[in-house]
Formats: sequence, structure tokens, C-alpha cells
Amino acid sequence: MTRPDPDTPPNLTDLGQLAQNRKRARTSGMFLHELAADEVKDRLTEVNRTFTKPAIVTGFPEIWSNAFPDAKIVADQDVLDLDQGAHDLVVHGLSLHWSNDPVGQLIQAKRALKPDGLFMAVLFGGQTLAELRAILSEVEIAQTGGLSPRVLPMGEIRDLGALLQRAGFALPVADSDLREVTYGSATALFRDLRLMGERNALEQRLKSPLTRAFLQEIESRYAAHFPADQNRISASFDLVFLTGWVPDGSQPKPLRPGSAAARLADALGTDESKLPD
Repeated sequence: MTRPDPDTPPNLTDLGQLAQNRKRARTSGMFLHELAADEVKDRLTEVNRTFTKPAIVTGFPEIWSNAFPDAKIVADQDVLDLDQGAHDLVVHGLSLHWSNDPVGQLIQAKRALKPDGLFMAVLFGGQTLAELRAILSEVEIAQTGGLSPRVLPMGEIRDLGALLQRAGFALPVADSDLREVTYGSATALFRDLRLMGERNALEQRLKSPLTRAFLQEIESRYAAHFPADQNRISASFDLVFLTGWVPDGSQPKPLRPGSAAARLADALGTDESKLPD
């Protein structure tokens, strides 16, 4: 038996369980993927560029191939099936949050891009399922006195934006679109997570099913703490968008310090005062 390398961190995601979860996904649960794909398309229309060699990295090829019929669809495996310098656009479609090596995924995408090529990713961010996280923690502490990993830890926008810089992208931008979805009950939310292939696939997850008492307590506390209109509950989904360019000499560069041709005080119409030493 091969012992794990103590210097290698354990995987966050159980890729086998993730594959099983995705097999159970159904079209009726793909509304967030469809929303994300539409938003990516809208953002691309704002870029003054025609892309002729796009590639999409995703765990849900049917949805993203419908949105981008001319793109090469690539599975979000550890090693991406992308040729070096073959594309002018690479989109990582709502799968990066499950990656065990997100920086590695971005570096591979960058290598697959031509100079001045565009990378765009959409993934779930840190505010996703904040309500469910709070309730699960509250119930588990009350019933067992401890906590276990039940929802994927997702990155905050500042940390996710830093991934672009670590991967070597130029002109990095990160922003988020927080969406609130309402459900009839916590059970309905769990069902939707299964239909979208987003159930728990953490490597360190507890594999025993939730007890009836545990589920009943979740239902009760969720409805009490996070009600929505018409006897429904609310759930947040934080869509984070990352955008970066492969460095190229044609891209705008910051001016050298002291090279400004006009004074800021003149532009603002104010008097300039020297600060005391």
C-alpha cells in the first residue's frame, strides 16, 4: 500500500463522486448553467474582438455546447485537452470551484491561448449557499457538538481574482453577480442541488446519509431564519466572473511615474498645496 506524501496536501474534491453527481444531473436543474452561459455571451459582446478559435472547459458539455456551438468543448479534468497556442478564447464554464488545482487550470488555459487571447471563467463564489451553510452548522453543533464538511468551501472574490495574477494573466478583472433563488423547502433545495450536479463531493465528507431528525431540524430552522415570500425560503448563488488576457505588446500599459502631461489640480479646478515635511 502506497502511503500519501506528507508534503502533498490532500485533495479537496473526490473526483469519482463528482462524476457520479454530474451523471445524476438533469436538464431541469441546469438553470444556473444556462444563466451563466448567457451572461458570458453578453460579456463577450462588449469586447471589441471577433473570436474564431474558442474553447470551453466544463463538466456539463451539453449546456455549454448549445450556447457555444462553434467552440471546442473540453472536460474539466486535471490535465486539459488543449493544444498550446491554439485558441483566442478559453472559457471555464461553472466548474472551476471543484478543481483541486485551480491555478493549474488557469495556467493550462493560458498556455492554450494565443498572445492577446482572452480567458474568462465563471464559478460559484464564497456567498453561495451562505444560508444553507449557516443552518447546517447550527443544526450539527446542536445535535452532535461538532462540525463536518458538508458544503464545498468556495473562494471569496478577492482571492479568486488573485488567481489570475498568479497564473500570469494581464489586465485581470474579477466581479460577482449574487442571485437569490427561492424554494418551497430545504428539501426542494437539496433536490435542485442534485439536479444541477452540485451535491457534496468533498474528499473528507461524511458518507453516512442525514438522519430524519437532522433533516427535519434543517427544514424548521431554515424556514425560520431565511424566509422568502409566500412561505418559501431563499438561497444565494454567487456567480464570480474572472477575466484576463495573455500578455501582449499591443495591450495598454500604465504611464511611468512623473510622465503626466497635466496636473491633477488643474483638472479638478482646485489649488495645489504642498504638504508639510
